[in-house]
Amino acid sequence: MEQDFDELPKSKSQIKRELHELQALGKKLVELPDKQLISIPISDKLRDSILAARTMKHGALSRQFKYIGNLMPNEDEASIRKALDKLQQSHNDVVNVFHALEEWRDRLLNGDQALLDELALKFEQFERQYVGQLIRNAKKEQTQNKPPKSARLLFKYLSELQQNSEFV
Repeated sequence: MEQDFDELPKSKSQIKRELHELQALGKKLVELPDKQLISIPISDKLRDSILAARTMKHGALSRQFKYIGNLMPNEDEASIRKALDKLQQSHNDVVNVFHALEEWRDRLLNGDQALLDELALKFEQFERQYVGQLIRNAKKEQTQNKPPKSARLLFKYLSELQQNSEFV
């Protein structure tokens, strides 16, 4: 006698686990900045509940999270998770670009001529003389134990080059 497990009713524990998952999803939505929350496909009722939760503290906040969790089954959970993943991915992309720029700056400060040539080829508006001056100044500041003003300027310059090349 073979039974189909899909026909069995959910256990109380399974229902509680699912509600806790929905509450956790609701918490993630509450933590989002307004700018990002707008891009999430949710109902107005849930959006109002999320905005209200941001003003609450302690016990009221706990009750509001439970309320949000109870509203979540009426929402399209898959599209909410997809939108959150997309936001997370764009954040990860920004972080990866930032780390790449830091690596470029550090390699240039360590005298990597190959990278200097590569950047000159990659970016049309690359000013080799300006970058060389920033590198010399940064090394001088480092030996004199001064704040790394030129290293920061080099990072800013590389960042601007990267941004301008993305828009072209």
